[in-house]
Amino acid sequence: MAVGRVGRPHGLDGSFYVTRPRARLLSLGTEVTVSGRTAAIVRRAGTERRPIVRLDGVEDREAAEVLRGCELAVDASHAPKLEEGEWWAHELEGCAVIDGERLLGTVTSMLELPSCEALEVLPPDGGAPLLIPMVKDAIRAVEPAARRIEVDSGFLDGTPPKPGAPAADAGRAGEAPR
Repeated sequence: MAVGRVGRPHGLDGSFYVTRPRARLLSLGTEVTVSGRTAAIVRRAGTERRPIVRLDGVEDREAAEVLRGCELAVDASHAPKLEEGEWWAHELEGCAVIDGERLLGTVTSMLELPSCEALEVLPPDGGAPLLIPMVKDAIRAVEPAARRIEVDSGFLDGTPPKPGAPAADAGRAGEAPR
């Protein structure tokens, strides 16, 4: 399971920033795989949004620079147990997103926005991606095992759907709500 990418070095001891971090999985002592080898995290500093780590065997700035851009991964079995109603992003990627009988597209990634997380959904016609907020009013059901997520796309244009009325077009990434 990807937990981030090696970013720019921090200091002289082999520490580096982690880009696209899953901070909950980057704790001291956790074993990560990077560039084909496994190493334990021996230093953890920074913030949840901008963690700084150092791996066992990465002893200087030059060694950290060699790893720059490489994916950091952990064995999924070592991931902490999630609460009910929580999912890892990789569990949702590839799921079909539907509103009633209408296929809105397929989840390509989960984005962290300032107010909430959102699913980036590629429509079947290949148009601009949709952003579906992961909020109770927009998500009806999440079934990763069935590879489907049921949503209320009427919520996306800012007006709740009327009972029995067809759902409004979903908002497109980069467009302001109507």
